[in-house]
Amino acid sequence: MAKVFCIANQKGGVGKTTTAVNLAAGLAMSNYRVLLIDLDPQGNATMGSGIEKHSIEFSVYQVLVGLCSAKQAIVSAENAGFDIIPANRELAGAEVELVEFEGRELKLRQAVDEVCGSYDFVLIDCPPALSLLTLNALCCAHGVVIPMQCEYYALEGLSDLVNTIRQVCKNLNPNLTIIGLLRVMFDPRMTLSQQVSEQLEKHFADKVFKTIIPRNVRLAEAPSYGVPGVLFDKRSKGAQAYLSFATEMAGRVGLAAAAA
Repeated sequence: MAKVFCIANQKGGVGKTTTAVNLAAGLAMSNYRVLLIDLDPQGNATMGSGIEKHSIEFSVYQVLVGLCSAKQAIVSAENAGFDIIPANRELAGAEVELVEFEGRELKLRQAVDEVCGSYDFVLIDCPPALSLLTLNALCCAHGVVIPMQCEYYALEGLSDLVNTIRQVCKNLNPNLTIIGLLRVMFDPRMTLSQQVSEQLEKHFADKVFKTIIPRNVRLAEAPSYGVPGVLFDKRSKGAQAYLSFATEMAGRVGLAAAAA
């Protein structure tokens, strides 16, 4: 049965989609069966995986509102090495429509349960907001990966997200846990980045992933070619960092499973 993780942070522009796509590809390169779910109406994870979001037959929107099953919506991202349930602008309307549904926060979990047996990992790329879509992801997941930049405002937003995760764990999904914090877009030349990084390690200890993702031009270029950065330029520092992160992630999950 698959381990389900969401990549979440309500702050925009912190590398959620880059992390989701490259983690999916990195795990797939290690021969894990991976399903990526794009839960952001912008559809960037879909495009970054080489799928044209305007020409898909089914999307995660139809899955959430019950117009198709998760299995029907799955598309093979052949160039990336994993499967994906894509998203496009239609998903923006799901927030309003789901309000009228009973158990609206559990729609994604119910859909994913039907396909979990076919994968080792299910990764969910969340939108940059603590919305009903993000709530669906948190209710569906076993754990949360939080990508964040090492800057002051990132720390401010982190406390809100951690509180939300605690509330979801208490009231809706008792299995939910924070898998780890991933430092992204890291610039070691900046004193502030180093200071914030040290604060994270001090307050969150082993919840902070050892891998640090540097600022990297090749990672930024990859989405325009519809290829994950780890495949676009495997020798770049960014690609190497995400490959290391995929290995660390798999190891951390494996240890957790063994402990359980």
